Amino acid sequence: MPGSSPMTRRKAWLTVLFSLLDEAILLALVILGIWYFHVKITWPLVVVIGLLVLVFAFIMHKAIIPSLLRKKLTGLEGMIGAVGRVTEPLDPSGTVMIKGEYWQARSAGGFIGVEEDVEVVGITGLTLEVRRKTP
Repeated sequence: MPGSSPMTRRKAWLTVLFSLLDEAILLALVILGIWYFHVKITWPLVVVIGLLVLVFAFIMHKAIIPSLLRKKLTGLEGMIGAVGRVTEPLDPSGTVMIKGEYWQARSAGGFIGVEEDVEVVGITGLTLEVRRKTP
């Protein structure tokens, strides 16, 4: 999306913490229910359950945070920086093939001939803005 910034580590952590919040609320309700019905539970069991929750949070961190920080592969974010090949000369408009699809494109740097490699630098509507790929 235009103007959106990549997810920072802090935003990713907040996302995971808010997703764990419902599990913490459920655990608190279970403990309150146990207390309300006067079920005896030992402190070592409470400590074990607390440790299991911490282990679960650690596993969530290791599994989810990297996926939230990874570059998006679809949509606008996935197209910027993609490399393709010109199929119809860009003077300044033409056609390129990127990721197996034909796209209308506009050259950001003058004429680009057929079979030249290009890189996507922007998108306007359904038209890609491309420049000659530098080696």
